[in-house]
Amino acid sequence: MFSLTVGLLGLAASLTGCSTTSGKTATNPRQPGPAIGQGVGAAVGTVGGNVVGAAVGVVEGAAAGAKKPFTNEPRVVRIWRTETTSDGRTIQVPYDILVDQYGRPIGDKK
Repeated sequence: MFSLTVGLLGLAASLTGCSTTSGKTATNPRQPGPAIGQGVGAAVGTVGGNVVGAAVGVVEGAAAGAKKPFTNEPRVVRIWRTETTSDGRTIQVPYDILVDQYGRPIGDKK
């Protein structure tokens, strides 16, 4: 499967090309031959570029999807609660809450 993908990407890359018209052409671009050639070249370049772009998008999406289950970054939200000590002082106490990627608490809730 990998060699088929590489082969298709190579074929698509070889079919795409660059425009070499710099304004100093030996042919009249309004004649049917050069006009058709420019049209076909533009079409092949557009299709080839889209094929290569789609293939790259599929590979990047697959890599991101394969990496997702192994990403276990801890996300912590710290909240501060006001508590009164036994001697009557009021202090701020931090509480760290482990949350998922959507901000929902994980585990026991305090």
